[in-house]
Amino acid sequence: MRWENLTVESGEPAEHGRAADPALFGAEAVTTRTFDTPEFRGITFHEVRARSVLNRVPGASRMPFEWTVNPYRGCSHACVYCFARKTHSYLDLDTGIGFDTQIVVKVNAPDVLRRQLGSRRWTGDHVAMGTNVDCYQRAEGRYRLMPGIISALTEHANPFSILTKGTLILRDLEMLTRAAEVTDIGVSVSVGFLDSALWRTVEPGTPAPERRLDVVRTLGEHGIGCGVLMAPVIPFLSDDPAQLRATVRAIAAAGATSVTPLALHLRPGAREWFMAWLGRHHPHLVRRYERLYADGAYAPKWYQRRITRQVHELAQEYGIGPTRAGLARRIRPVEPEPREPSEPTQLTLI
Repeated sequence: MRWENLTVESGEPAEHGRAADPALFGAEAVTTRTFDTPEFRGITFHEVRARSVLNRVPGASRMPFEWTVNPYRGCSHACVYCFARKTHSYLDLDTGIGFDTQIVVKVNAPDVLRRQLGSRRWTGDHVAMGTNVDCYQRAEGRYRLMPGIISALTEHANPFSILTKGTLILRDLEMLTRAAEVTDIGVSVSVGFLDSALWRTVEPGTPAPERRLDVVRTLGEHGIGCGVLMAPVIPFLSDDPAQLRATVRAIAAAGATSVTPLALHLRPGAREWFMAWLGRHHPHLVRRYERLYADGAYAPKWYQRRITRQVHELAQEYGIGPTRAGLARRIRPVEPEPREPSEPTQLTLI
């Protein structure tokens, strides 16, 4: 694997004016581990000591933020459509099963982030997490990198957002509450559909959609407004009007502050893996997909507009509205229940 060729992305903040290190990590810094436990069986972890964890988003990106932190590469969620699969090829790792089972762990990510946030060159821009691979995938249960990352961002009052399919985010609920007292945070959960049969084959390593909606509900009950990224909407498999209605209704019932639809896109790396899956599970749809995605990675504009319009109309019907992906929002204190004034009390956020 060509670890030594991972150069620092242009635009990353150097420390105290000196040049950035020539590589994110070297081959001598890699430790490979396996764990003989049911949840990690068949998964190999490559532990690395990163030299930088703040990544600048390319200027041509559609993302509404400039900086990300990704403590992991590869993802045991194993979503067959994941656009990040291509990034595994940069390490000479397989973008199919290798992406699902060969996980790179930046074990020193919290310390490196704390140092970079303290640099005089860092201007406190919004930092997005979970936009490449899920920062709350199963590996996080063992490596526990997110508490240190959230702590570093909180110490510097740096705004941030998290997108996840993982229920493990609830472990850090108290930390998120504390962070929201000093900076703007945003939390979004990804729930594209409710179909359990589709979920088991297309997102086999993720918590069930209903469990993710429980996360939305729990966050809301503790004063953290949580949006839902309804992604992906999968053509001919989860885009029937009745399916869209059921999904938006469930999202609204969970107390989501917003719902933002995103039609499936198939970038190189993901496209080949998804089409192979489609050929095994839904061979009658292969030709339709070849026509629909003939012009590139994204579904045609007319299709995207149709899905967006339908979801937004349903959202309005069920009392929730659209938002911009990655939008940071500060949590609001929960209003205390009225009570008879008997003795002094201290109000809490949760």
